[in-house]
Amino acid sequence: MNQNQTFPNCDQLAECFAKTFKHLSSDQMNLLFWEEECELLKRGKVIYAEGDSARGCYFVYSGVLKVFKTGLEGKEQIIRFAKSGDIIGFRSALSQEPACTSSKVIEDAIVCFIPSDTLTKLIQQNPDFSLELIKMTCKELGQANSYITDIAQKSVRERLAEVLMQLMETFGLAQDNTLQISLTREELANMVGTATESVIRLLSEFKNDGLIEIKGRKIKIVDVRSLKRVGGVY
Repeated sequence: MNQNQTFPNCDQLAECFAKTFKHLSSDQMNLLFWEEECELLKRGKVIYAEGDSARGCYFVYSGVLKVFKTGLEGKEQIIRFAKSGDIIGFRSALSQEPACTSSKVIEDAIVCFIPSDTLTKLIQQNPDFSLELIKMTCKELGQANSYITDIAQKSVRERLAEVLMQLMETFGLAQDNTLQISLTREELANMVGTATESVIRLLSEFKNDGLIEIKGRKIKIVDVRSLKRVGGVY
């Protein structure tokens, strides 16, 4: 890796990767990060788009990315977020199919490209690593199944409350109970699967009900228990 004060060195990359994938040897880590392609990407940068040829996957060292599908009239449906220690795009890379989702930076990120042949070699060499990827795939499939059920059975109000709880679980809260991720109202709507106007109205209702406080794009969770009850999260 080319050394640069902006970018982490190979040891730092390996340490971050090992937080999620704990069973790679030093030689296997070197295979990943010795000549990797790392980039510092600004908010709004598209990492890959639906239909792109999947030459490999991407490891997120820092920052936040959204993974989404594009529906009618270009409307996004956010599937999940990727943060430090996550990899994205690996299913398409392994199946040698075009990318089935798109990914875009929502908080400035350092992202490393991992070629398909490197990923395949690690899977062949290390069964524990393969198992971790399988578990990750199963978790994402379970989340997708839950989302389909929620769309069919929950109201928009319930889904927004559940999304706020998911963001709290994924990114945590600051000391003042503010979500440690800042999303636009449109991005929230794209998670919930509704119109931006509906999210704006419901956030105002949540605020009036004493569940949250709002300051710009920052959302403070005031009453976790009641918000969970609204979202049917137990």
